[in-house]
Amino acid sequence: MATGGNAIRGTRVGAGPMGEQDHGFHADRVSVSYWDALGNETVRFFAAGIAEDEIPETIDSPHSGLPAGRDQQNPPALAKPEPYKTHLAYVKERRTEEEAATLLDDALTQLRERRGL
Repeated sequence: MATGGNAIRGTRVGAGPMGEQDHGFHADRVSVSYWDALGNETVRFFAAGIAEDEIPETIDSPHSGLPAGRDQQNPPALAKPEPYKTHLAYVKERRTEEEAATLLDDALTQLRERRGL
């Protein structure tokens, strides 16, 4: 059984000579550490010229899914999740009882007119 003569098998395209150390220009960057409530550290890299206010204060930790902040001694606490609300609960937040009764009466009147009652 003959094998193919693929000379570049297993190498990167554009890799250059084998053993080449410089694979192009590496931009200057800064590392920023984030910690979650469990003590997990996550490091993110940003361009060296980025303004300090553009670096996020918190991220979601890939280790735990918890929020992670830049202050190791005071990591951000997990925000309290809102309970699930039904569609009716949202409607009740927007309408008063009087508005709801008026809307229901109007809808029933239209329905009765369409059915000829």
